[in-house]
Formats: sequence, C-alpha cells, structure tokens
Amino acid sequence: MIIYKDAVTGDELFTDACKVKLVDECIYEVTGKYVTRKIGEDIVLAGANASQEEADEGTDEATESGVDVVLNNRLQEVPFLQDKKAYQGYIKDYMKALVKRVEEKNPADVEKFKANVQTAVKRILGSHANLQFYTGESMDAEKGMVVTVEYRDVDGTDTPILSFFKHGLVEEKV
Repeated sequence: MIIYKDAVTGDELFTDACKVKLVDECIYEVTGKYVTRKIGEDIVLAGANASQEEADEGTDEATESGVDVVLNNRLQEVPFLQDKKAYQGYIKDYMKALVKRVEEKNPADVEKFKANVQTAVKRILGSHANLQFYTGESMDAEKGMVVTVEYRDVDGTDTPILSFFKHGLVEEKV
C-alpha cells in the first residue's frame, strides 16, 4: 500500500486503496464515497482480514457521516477558503512553494509543471463556488496542501472527487 502524505506537514492525505487518477500530470483526483459509520469503528480497507471477535453489545453508539477519504485520513475543513479571494491568495503562495520544490527535485520539469499546473488552477478557480476545502490533520492551511472536494455526476450519482497536487505529496510505501 502507498500512503500519500503532505510534503510540508507530513499529514496523511490518502492511500492507493482509493481509485486514483492523474490529471494534467499534476493533480491526483481521488474518487471518494459518502459513508455513515459508527464512531470508533475500525476501518476495514480492501484486502484486510476482519476480526472474528463478537461485537460488544453495550450502549448505543454515535455515528459519523462524510466522505470516506476525509474521515479515514482525519482531514479538517477549512471554511474560510470558501471566499474566492482568500483561496486565490492561498493558491498563489502555495504554487510558489511547489515551483520551488520542483526546482529542487527536478529542474528540467519546471516549465512543464508551470504550464500544467496553470491549467489545473484555472479549472479549480472556475469551479470554486462548488468546492469544499480540507487540510490535513495538523490543520496547517498556511503552508500545507489544501484539498478540494467537488461533487460530480458519475453514473447518475453525486460522487465526491478530491483533488491533490501531485508535486506537494510524498509517497510512503508500507
């Protein structure tokens, strides 16, 4: 399994257990699903072996609902970025940091990255009113990556699609 972490904060953002698609060579689009589950319930990922123990028949349990990727990785909503100008300020600073990261890691890819990411950011800004914004568990929206969630019609169902900047991630194989 590969865990994708924020390169700045180290927060876990998603895993390859989800459906992941690379768009414009700079955005990972992760397909999530809306779930309701008991709070404290163990998360069972594909390929995991469920326990054979009997369930505790104690008191009524509380439930939580939301996008599975958000819940599984304890992403935190960043409501102040619903203001388009606030998001534009954030994305401008974050793109400078990503360009610097690409320059350090692979200088030959900088121009290609800038062209691809410009297209992606324009698309994100164009759909800003329909987005939700999340950051990692550390809640560092100033330096860390802000993840966008957009609901799209997939096979007649509103499906949450989460977008992550590829160059702002570190892959950890476990």
